[in-house]
Amino acid sequence: MGTTATTAATAAATSAAATTHFARELLQRYTARTPRSADLYARAVEAFPGGDTRTGTFFLPYPTFMSHGAGARMWDVDGNAYVDFLGNFTSLIHGHAHPHITAAIAAQAAQGTAFPFPGEAALRLAEELRRRVPSMERVRFCNSGTEAVIGAIRAARAFTGRAKVLKMEGGYHGSADVAQVSVSPGMDAPPYPEGRAQGPGVPHGVVGDVLVAPYNDLETAQRLVRAHAGDLAAVIVEPHLTAAGVIPADRDFLAGLRAVTAECGVLLIFDEIITLRLARGGAQAMYGITPDLTTVAKIIGGGLPVGGFGGRADVMATFDPRARGTVGHSGTFNGNAVTMAAGLAALELLTDEALDHINALGSHLRDGLQRAFDAAGVAVCVTGSGSLGHVHFRHGPVRDYRDAAAGSAEHARLLHLALLERGFACAARGMFVTSTVMTTIEVDALLSAVRDIAGEMGAGG
Repeated sequence: MGTTATTAATAAATSAAATTHFARELLQRYTARTPRSADLYARAVEAFPGGDTRTGTFFLPYPTFMSHGAGARMWDVDGNAYVDFLGNFTSLIHGHAHPHITAAIAAQAAQGTAFPFPGEAALRLAEELRRRVPSMERVRFCNSGTEAVIGAIRAARAFTGRAKVLKMEGGYHGSADVAQVSVSPGMDAPPYPEGRAQGPGVPHGVVGDVLVAPYNDLETAQRLVRAHAGDLAAVIVEPHLTAAGVIPADRDFLAGLRAVTAECGVLLIFDEIITLRLARGGAQAMYGITPDLTTVAKIIGGGLPVGGFGGRADVMATFDPRARGTVGHSGTFNGNAVTMAAGLAALELLTDEALDHINALGSHLRDGLQRAFDAAGVAVCVTGSGSLGHVHFRHGPVRDYRDAAAGSAEHARLLHLALLERGFACAARGMFVTSTVMTTIEVDALLSAVRDIAGEMGAGG
């Protein structure tokens, strides 16, 4: 081995050892700060597979158990405080226990929580959604984003009489079978358009009805739509590929999808479950592109379980019980009074000024994150827009799932633990989100912590 190669190998080994030492110290300090969480987790694994009812909340050595929240902060069961840059995975756009929302919940709960009849609160929330998102000519409510996607895909299949769906590799659309295809496939995944089941329990027949294209690859998507138009009910796409790393779509990509689906009589579904927060009318307003159907959830529930979908009146008429042969869509808590009241209160707070505020904070956050790691010599690419951001531990650009998957998940995990130690919460995968109750004070405090952490990472590598 030559001198240069030997030096490089020595440097790599030193970097790996330093990273391992950094990780070991973080874990030791984490367990020392969270003994009550450790105790609860030991109990929880006897009640829940893995210790919770949400896969996304798990991280090693055990997740932090939270006690309560107020505004931009939350407290764990050991009394440690955290500034919340995750917002229950983007749903708490107004932070925790906002008094306007909790008052609406309490007032409605005092009058009843759910009824086996329609209510005015659901109508008012639907009307507000239609005002904000004009493409949602008709609306249906459900109780989760997963259910919203199920409803939208069923509407597309019923309307077109076709079965297949085209999705983007790395796109997360909930936990239904049809959505659990090529969410995070290995890098040895088969060539497009074949999908891969996310795990056991997804039937082969379901996987066979899902075609997969790379995100931001219009040429491949167009080719697949045209080749399968006779069998294709819909194309479903997130305007930002969120779970894979908040990767914005090129406008030309979305516009091209709109054009080719219209050309082939295929419906276009925008999954705006997360991106609705980007503008008053969601990402579709920001991009200026109108889909046939839209799925929403998270911020429209005011912190309570919710989902919704809507779109063209002729497509949504497949759910109209006044006609024969239409699609059934029931749910004991669909449009329940308390969630609808909370959702209305949340949207009342979500003014244009509030959106401008969180988007400005998000821009400041993304710029600061990139600068912090650049200054420390740590390779990252920060993606996102509006109030959303994501740190990828790799050089940019990051434009699709495979770009994102090539980043260092271990460094993202260390950043997450190091921020928890300093009193900040983000997603373990590297996602950050701002809320209306934050100011530049919280963002600047986070960036100061990140500069320290980046310095430690840089010293190790």
